[in-house]
Amino acid sequence: MNRILALIERDMRKFLRSPTLILVSMFFPLVQLVVLGYAFGGKIKELRLGIVDQDHGMPTVKLREMCGAIAANARTFEMVEYSDPQKALADLREGRINGVLNVPPEFSRRFLARDAPQITLVEDNTDNFAVSALEGGFSQLVSTFNQGGSQPRVPSGVTLSVVELYPYVPYIQYLLSGSIVLAIFVSAMIGGGIIYIDDKARGLHEGYLVTPISKFELILGFNLSGAIKAFLAGIVLTTLGSVIAGIPNPLDPIRLVKLLLVIVATSLALISMMFLLMVRVSDPLVPRATFGVLNTLLFFPSGAVYPVYGFPTWMKVISKGDPFTYAVHAFKTLLLKNTGIMAIAGDLVYLTVFTVVSMFAATVLFRRSL
Repeated sequence: MNRILALIERDMRKFLRSPTLILVSMFFPLVQLVVLGYAFGGKIKELRLGIVDQDHGMPTVKLREMCGAIAANARTFEMVEYSDPQKALADLREGRINGVLNVPPEFSRRFLARDAPQITLVEDNTDNFAVSALEGGFSQLVSTFNQGGSQPRVPSGVTLSVVELYPYVPYIQYLLSGSIVLAIFVSAMIGGGIIYIDDKARGLHEGYLVTPISKFELILGFNLSGAIKAFLAGIVLTTLGSVIAGIPNPLDPIRLVKLLLVIVATSLALISMMFLLMVRVSDPLVPRATFGVLNTLLFFPSGAVYPVYGFPTWMKVISKGDPFTYAVHAFKTLLLKNTGIMAIAGDLVYLTVFTVVSMFAATVLFRRSL
């Protein structure tokens, strides 16, 4: 055990001598959380909607008043008047507006005659977020518009009551779990990849290769020292990130204990994975060149940014074996739902098994040679 502790002490001394490294590994993911959380998390507002009124009847006036109410209150869009449909479509194609609402001639007559009147919403579907906001707003508007007039005292049809199990979750809270795992991954990439390869390139690893320490002790020492750094990064992101994102009761001691358990499991899994990937690498440029690729292959298929349910089949296969997926799920379950430990038991089991298999494979592949 003294041999392993000596390796950990050596690695931690090197780490603490580099404040820039500490800043990058712990606080860069925090910056990413704030930027991405507020860049993608807000409700779509202030879109420009072109109105082409070719009817000018009383039902159309009511429809336009309802559009004006949305523009004044929810501010999903602002209305731009057009008299020429072709001009409105031209502006839509050139990006001056985000959609066109066309009210055809005789709309009022057909509405009063209950003859299935129709209005047309033309959208720029290159922007799915804007399309979803417009479609959602107008679906509700049309439903309300159709309910005009007296309603029966006792409804005869089926009604739907929507009950939300949890409070509203802003996107920055949704993104927090992925940012924590990303912070741990950055520390794992440095501690389990770049530093080890730099030691080999500088010949510093010769010092411990000539000692009687076994291969397993070397692997365990490297992994534990890297896991400590990743653990510290995870704690920083979990506590500060929870406060910034507005997680309810961010310092709840019971939840913090469960989160610390997930941080430990995630740190060991990612550091052992990185050491396995770099155990036979000698070129110091390799970990730097593969960092972006690994980040893409591991972070985005994990469900950190977008739900796994929306992935194509081949991407779901990647997410099944990705340790990021299980770490992100465990953090989301605890941070957003504050569930018990049994809800994340499967994630912890996978991360533990992944750690053991990776460390065993790294021990087998490790060479005690220059």
